[in-house]
Amino acid sequence: MFSKIVIIEDNEDLKEGYSFMFSNSEKYQLVGAFSNCETSFDTIVELNPAIVIMDIDLPGMSGIEGTKILKQKLPKCEILINTVYEKSDLVFAALCAGATGYITKNSSHKDFFLALDDIINGGSPMSANIARCVVKSFQKNNKTPLKAREFEVLQSLAAGKSYKTIASTFDISLDTVKFHIKNIYLKLEVNNKEDAIGLAKLNNWV
Repeated sequence: MFSKIVIIEDNEDLKEGYSFMFSNSEKYQLVGAFSNCETSFDTIVELNPAIVIMDIDLPGMSGIEGTKILKQKLPKCEILINTVYEKSDLVFAALCAGATGYITKNSSHKDFFLALDDIINGGSPMSANIARCVVKSFQKNNKTPLKAREFEVLQSLAAGKSYKTIASTFDISLDTVKFHIKNIYLKLEVNNKEDAIGLAKLNNWV
């Protein structure tokens, strides 16, 4: 019996490549391939796949926000993030949104299907380079005067994210982001984003 797979990927060449891969699979059946989250949710709910393979950088809604919404609609559906990004903050954001695994697009076909097998068997696969990113992030000096969410916001600022993107990533309002940043400046005794990031890097917080 096949496990049903859906892909959300805006690169047409990649979608065609995945379609070819699954056409030769004896375990998995590709039942849908979509270019964005917004117009695909209703159809995906009807298809009720076992796994959705989700890109992060999509037109409109990001794959992280899409993951959160899709998990609300299909709690039993597993979501595998498949992206070019290798940043620990995106890994954590994706996992917090409900993703089961996180692999990069340069993974081999063998590793790609091993990740699917791992998910079906109850695992949470990660590419080796992603796992190293996660380990390194845990090794950082997290002894800061900041609260957990303030620290996450500071990490996002250091990664070059805009206020709007930070708000979307953590599902908070723009005013809340500004409130956290104000508190960050006060606690770190700085007056701007550049000084906050500089201090964070000096202390190996990011």
